[in-house]
Amino acid sequence: MSSVDGILTGVQNCEATFGDVADSPHYHFIGNVHLGHDLPLSLIARHYDAIVFAYGASKDRTLGLEGEDKPHIYSARAFVGWYNGLPEYRHLNPDLTAGETAVVIGQGNVALDVARMLLTKVDALKRTDITEYALQALASSKIKHVHVVGRRGPMQAAFTIKEVRELIQLDDVNFTPIAEELFPPDLSKLPRPKKRILELLRKGRPWDPNATKSWSLDFLLAPKSLKWSENDPDTLEGVTFSKTQLEDPFSVDSKVTSTDETVTLPTSTLFRSIGYKAEPIPGIADLGAVFDERKGTIQHDGSGRVVPVETLPQREDRGAPGIYCAGWVKRGPTGVIASTMADAFETAEAIVDDWKKTSGSSRAPRAGWKGVQNDVIAHGLHLKPVHWNDWQAIDRAEKAAGALKGKPREKLGTVKEMLLASKGT
Repeated sequence: MSSVDGILTGVQNCEATFGDVADSPHYHFIGNVHLGHDLPLSLIARHYDAIVFAYGASKDRTLGLEGEDKPHIYSARAFVGWYNGLPEYRHLNPDLTAGETAVVIGQGNVALDVARMLLTKVDALKRTDITEYALQALASSKIKHVHVVGRRGPMQAAFTIKEVRELIQLDDVNFTPIAEELFPPDLSKLPRPKKRILELLRKGRPWDPNATKSWSLDFLLAPKSLKWSENDPDTLEGVTFSKTQLEDPFSVDSKVTSTDETVTLPTSTLFRSIGYKAEPIPGIADLGAVFDERKGTIQHDGSGRVVPVETLPQREDRGAPGIYCAGWVKRGPTGVIASTMADAFETAEAIVDDWKKTSGSSRAPRAGWKGVQNDVIAHGLHLKPVHWNDWQAIDRAEKAAGALKGKPREKLGTVKEMLLASKGT
């Protein structure tokens, strides 16, 4: 199975699973509502027995380098959102024609996603649901080599084997061999997941002298400054890195420190992919939730029950009644879909356990969405929610547009287009 086929299969599986859930008569999809702004959280809370915050991490961590906001420097998250058709990034319009080399700072799965999109043949991408405007930009791209740079070594890299294998196996793309001294002497003693990744990285792939593109994993480098053209202060020419050293190169948790030695990688395009943070929804504190601004997570009891301030020192199992969290806003932006699923199951079990403890109470059932709608009218709020049948109309419109181009779908790139499609217009 090719990497493109794998992507399509994964997307189809997710869509099918979501569709099965959403078709349940007990499920109610409510989109196009900006929580905390269009609709206060306190209004929702009075009509539901449980609320789960699972809204992920939407804020980028920045490099903190002077000039980071200049042209040709992009957030990896924004770039991924752009080619996936997220309306908020519709007008990102990255310029991929400034030069032949790109640098991606960060060595997680999103960093590899950026490299994969820059290196994959456009003909292969045409079989996916990538947006048409992204296809056009990638077709005109001049980028031929991508540096994927990290502060630590292969043992500490955050990507998973599936993502790095897809990159190594790309057609017509060479993978720069990694220095042997960066690998532990005996891989057989490592835990199986880490062993498989390092075996793959050490093996690499045969060098093809006819390949037109290439990529490399550049280790032990920490970004220090940006280099700009003397003739044009908005033209990026390179990134200067401090060389780093590890306290224990072959420990997954090794501490890293910067040295005085530097190296500059020439580049015309830079992507930062050094992690994300969640942001608090306005009004979340009114429900008893405590948001940790430093970590970008909601404080909880370990199982997803949100913990009120007064119980934090004891860390007892006395989470705020009915308020829960799951996913990246619960444990931070790490892991893949499988780990996120396990995390969601844990939170769901906490909800069920709490429900069992109160199922014998005489408390009257809450009104749910009907109650919210009544309060919306009473408070003079104006919502234009998109429901599941509206979402299905959007889905049909995208698939129909994609079929005309031989693609799974052609994603609508603006909220206006989506709302029109939701009404069949």
